[in-house]
Amino acid sequence: MQHEERHPVVIAVDGPSGSGKSSVSKAVARRLGLAYLDTGATYRAATWWCLHLGLDLADRDAVAEAVRTMPLEMGVDPSVESVLIDGHDVREDIRTTRISEKVSAVATNLEVRAELGRLQRALIDAQKAVGSFSGGRGVVAEGRDITTVVAPDADARVLLTASEEARLARRALELHGDAGTEAVEATKDQVLRRDRDDSTVVEFQVAADGVVTVDSSDLDFEQTIQAVLDVVAQVAGVREVAPADTSTVL
Repeated sequence: MQHEERHPVVIAVDGPSGSGKSSVSKAVARRLGLAYLDTGATYRAATWWCLHLGLDLADRDAVAEAVRTMPLEMGVDPSVESVLIDGHDVREDIRTTRISEKVSAVATNLEVRAELGRLQRALIDAQKAVGSFSGGRGVVAEGRDITTVVAPDADARVLLTASEEARLARRALELHGDAGTEAVEATKDQVLRRDRDDSTVVEFQVAADGVVTVDSSDLDFEQTIQAVLDVVAQVAGVREVAPADTSTVL
């Protein structure tokens, strides 16, 4: 089905760890022919940068200043992740356990949130322009506070959630290749602590007014993508232009 000519669309996807935000948002972006922005990666990149500089993450002023001058380049291709800091590819570095265990110290720094929020809004606005990666069609942006702080005026806003059991199993499978009891236990602290810490500065577990909740607890990957696409079609009038991609799991 062809996309009707319309203004650039912004789709915001929020939710807790392990809800499937990243994989689903990438798939939705591909299916709609849009750019994709992982705002969580900006916090991970900021954490990597501060540690690279040898900063104490508890020194909030120093961390905020470092983030303000961080030479970060974020790619927006939903099929190819690109995160560069000072020309250095940090895609794999920012996904390590070391960063996962420390990112909350940066993500709960309000000055950092303000700075990265400005960066994220600029990246979103850039995808509305002809000549951008998406050709001015728009972007799917996902992260903790996208629906309420960064893009509260998005054309479609979705809170993607799932039960704690489902989220832990998915993250264990992602990190350890196994969703057994030991793997889930090894993952639990990272997932639940991150959610608990981040919830002190932003609400991402209860939908704000105008945000549509999609619960993926009992949905597989394709069903979750379709549920989000249905919301986008209903709320923003945007329908898919690319064929289904079922190669990824939640």
